[in-house]
Amino acid sequence: MFKCFPLPFCNRNLEQVDKRHCNLTSVPDDILRYTRTLEELLLDANQLQDLPKGVYRLTQLRRLTISDNEIQRLLPEIGQLINLEELDCSRNDIAEIPENIRHCRSLQKFDFSGNPLATNLPSGIIHLHQLHQLTLNDVSLAELPKEIGSLTNLRILEVRENLLKILPESLIQLAKLESLDLGSNVIEQLPHNIGHLQSLKELWLDGNELIYLPNDIGQLKRLQCLDVSENKLTFLPSEIGNLESLTNFELSSNQIEQLPITIGKLQQRLLILKINSNSLNKLCDEIGQCLALTELILTENLLNELPKTIGNLKHLSNLNIDRNQLTYLPIEIAECDSLGMLSLRDNRLTQIPSELSKLKHLHVLDLSGNRLLNLPCTLLQCDLKAIWLAENQAQPMLKFATDIDSNTGENVLTCYLLPQQQHVSSSMGMFDI
Repeated sequence: MFKCFPLPFCNRNLEQVDKRHCNLTSVPDDILRYTRTLEELLLDANQLQDLPKGVYRLTQLRRLTISDNEIQRLLPEIGQLINLEELDCSRNDIAEIPENIRHCRSLQKFDFSGNPLATNLPSGIIHLHQLHQLTLNDVSLAELPKEIGSLTNLRILEVRENLLKILPESLIQLAKLESLDLGSNVIEQLPHNIGHLQSLKELWLDGNELIYLPNDIGQLKRLQCLDVSENKLTFLPSEIGNLESLTNFELSSNQIEQLPITIGKLQQRLLILKINSNSLNKLCDEIGQCLALTELILTENLLNELPKTIGNLKHLSNLNIDRNQLTYLPIEIAECDSLGMLSLRDNRLTQIPSELSKLKHLHVLDLSGNRLLNLPCTLLQCDLKAIWLAENQAQPMLKFATDIDSNTGENVLTCYLLPQQQHVSSSMGMFDI
């Protein structure tokens, strides 16, 4: 059947064809005429099951994207595309990368993610010396090439959701590498000299089998983001304090009992620290030296107290200490001037300090699942938008009434959710919301 194409197809000097999301089941023959001029061919999100040989004769192609199709193989003729700079084959049904990929010497970006790779990577891939970005997420990859270090221009390497257990020693030769994503593999240890990756800014190691981090990790002076969540770490090396550029540190779901006191050396840059779901039994005083912190997540640990130095964190806006064993809060917490969200759900608090009234930016306060008898009247001075006292609470705000604390004689706030269930008392009246 004759197919009509837009006017640009009449141009013999056509340089780009964009046929993304066009419900194509085959590559239109008209496209294949532009062997001398076509530089970009975008065929993503169609229903293609193969590429005709004519595509491999488009030798001027610089960019070929065929993601989100049903393509089952790449032909060896892929090696004819010697000018190709970007190749995106992600989310297809391709089981093998042709060895002839080695001839695509101009290739800078290669994305093969989401394919059912049945073999290892072809040896020819290490000859792609212009590669800047290599993305191989979710391809059942069991190992990286031993000579991967020869890809000396590589800046981004993503191999998330694979079966990697051991990393090749040559990995540390990737001197220009800025982002390394090894998340969701089965890696048990890192190269001891990982500190040689001096350009590294992002390191994703979440969801592996690491039991320790090498001391050399402290040499990554440009590292901004480090994610080691969901591993088997029980401690951190003191050298972690040498990561002078670190802004985001994710440690959740490990077995860490204490942070090293050198954490305080991250005082100027560290913005986000997440150490939820660990075995933390004490928060070191040096946490108060991390003056730039805006978010501190301590959920699901074994903390029974907070250090007084917590009050030094003037930029902290989100503090979550849910599901710990806190019995009291230090009054110094009221010095966290920027605090907007304070979550203390499921602890053992029987009272909260009246000094919380100093937190003029506090909008959300979660106290559900504690042992509170009442609340201080000064709490009304906060600009609260939500205060939670029970998990099944219907509305974010409550109507409070005043009462007199029988122990101290002070005026206090109460409502129908106070005292909390562990301390139900007949001496306190019930009030409507």
